[in-house]
Amino acid sequence: MFTEQSFSVFEVEGLDERMAAIRSIIQPIFQTVGEDLRQSLQEEWPQPLFLHIAQHRRRTVCPPECTWMAIGTHKRGYKMEAHFQLVIWPEYVGIWLSMIDQPKEKARMAQYLLENKPILQQLPKDFLLSPDHTQSSTYGMDEADQWMNRFKTVKKSELQIGRIIKKDDGIWQTPAQARDYLLATYQMLLPLFRLLHQ
Repeated sequence: MFTEQSFSVFEVEGLDERMAAIRSIIQPIFQTVGEDLRQSLQEEWPQPLFLHIAQHRRRTVCPPECTWMAIGTHKRGYKMEAHFQLVIWPEYVGIWLSMIDQPKEKARMAQYLLENKPILQQLPKDFLLSPDHTQSSTYGMDEADQWMNRFKTVKKSELQIGRIIKKDDGIWQTPAQARDYLLATYQMLLPLFRLLHQ
C-alpha cells in the first residue's frame, strides 16, 4: 500500500530519474492493489475488467506530476470510456470514476449524468469532483451541476467523481483498512459506472 516513500517520488528531479522511481516504488503497488481491486469489482460486473498502469511514454522532458492506474472494460486501453482510476499526487490519492481525454460517447455520458442526478445525490458527503485529470484541484458535489454541464458543452472538458485520501491520513498506517476504503468507494460508484456503460 502507499507509504510516505510513495508520495516522496514526486520530489525526485529529472524525467528519467522520476520515472525510475515511479517504476520501482509506485507501479508494484498499482499492480498488487489494482489486481486485487479488479478481481473484487469483477464479482459485480458481467464483462471482463482489465487493469492498466500509466506508462507516461509520450513524456520527453517534464517528469510526471502524478501517476495512475485504471480499471476498465477494454483490454487495449481505458481513456475511450468511463473507467475507475486510482491516482497518486504529492498531496493525496484520488479514487475516481473518470471520463477523460474526450471519451467516445462523451455527450451521451454527460446527458445520462444530468438525467440521473439522484444517483449522484445518494453518494456520501465526502465525495468530490475533479474537472481535469492533469490538475490536483477538487470541488464539492454541490457544484456537480456546473461541472456536468461543462462536461456536456465544452469539447475538451473532463469529469472525475470520487474521493481522496490525503498523504497524511492515518489510514495509510493500516493497509487493509485503506484497501477496504478504496474498494468501498468504487462499489459506491458502480451504479454510475453501470449507467455510463449502457
